[in-house]
Amino acid sequence: MNILFFLTPKSEVAYIYEDESLRQALEKMEYHKYSSVPIISRSGRYIGTITEGDMLWGIKNKFNLNLKEAERVSVTSISRRSDYLPVCASARMEDMLDKALNQNFIPVQDDQKNFIGIIRRKDIIKYFYDRMMVDCKGSRIVFAEGLKSMEESQV
Repeated sequence: MNILFFLTPKSEVAYIYEDESLRQALEKMEYHKYSSVPIISRSGRYIGTITEGDMLWGIKNKFNLNLKEAERVSVTSISRRSDYLPVCASARMEDMLDKALNQNFIPVQDDQKNFIGIIRRKDIIKYFYDRMMVDCKGSRIVFAEGLKSMEESQV
């Protein structure tokens, strides 16, 4: 199934621009209660994803900061442990499962590599859960019909 049916559009996603400060990123993440957010350029390109852990380790290892000083630190100056790898808008849900094992969300890009939104892990899990339940219900019906046929033939 096409992932665009599950896309949370950019307009509904909390993200930070690459030229925003560490303090702005911290405040946005705190406000939305997110542990990670996408970083995009002002032109809309996906740059990467920054996590709370990335920021904490950056503060500890690179900067001797207080909150006021964090206004002068760009989020791109913080080393990121790993980026959430984006997918193209033409990807299918079946391609998302492996990524969802290690990412809270999957960034989605258009053909020009512009960030257009995210697919949340819970939406991927729900999609596959719903498919599994449909398959299971179908199996139960077939199994129950098989038992009924066996009972009728024994009479």
